[in-house]
Amino acid sequence: MSDPCRNSDEDKILAVIGLGNPGKEYENTRHNVGFKIADRLIDHYRIGMQERKFRASWGAGQAEGRKILFVKPLTYMNRSGEAVGEVLKYFGIAPQQAIVIHDDLDLPFARIRIAARGGAGGHKGVQSIMDHLGTSDFPRLKLGIGRPKHGEPVETFVLQPPYAEDREEFETLLDQAEKAAITILSTCLTASMNEFNRRD
Repeated sequence: MSDPCRNSDEDKILAVIGLGNPGKEYENTRHNVGFKIADRLIDHYRIGMQERKFRASWGAGQAEGRKILFVKPLTYMNRSGEAVGEVLKYFGIAPQQAIVIHDDLDLPFARIRIAARGGAGGHKGVQSIMDHLGTSDFPRLKLGIGRPKHGEPVETFVLQPPYAEDREEFETLLDQAEKAAITILSTCLTASMNEFNRRD
């Protein structure tokens, strides 16, 4: 069987951007799954992080045989693009080489999806990045958080922790997303999509 990465003309990922809101009160909310996966990857690859120069927590280190930058914007979700734009410009990393990890209301709960590009789908953090980079042409790893079950507004829903009955499955979602992110970095987007975008 042919190797999906062998003839791929896509660039290797050089930056991992996890989206979320800074602060203890947001730590375990649905909107912060991007931060959670970034934190797992930072631990996995033993990356030293800092908060100087940019409005972000960031660090770079060897991962999968190359130098990869890890970024968590500290601008609050709706202004994520301000920090992402600054960091990518400084390090000379093209949008196509940066994967953005974020929550997705439109994906069924606990499903993950990898995309090479796309719209914002109503996600204000992704929209902010598109606005500041001037393109929608950057890869994403989306984590399905589902929709409110109890009539609460979406704005409230995303800023709350998962429902008690969903917590175990939520942890499984984080495990799967971490595995997908490592696969993306160690292989390529095409191979990772083939593996992780299959329906259950």
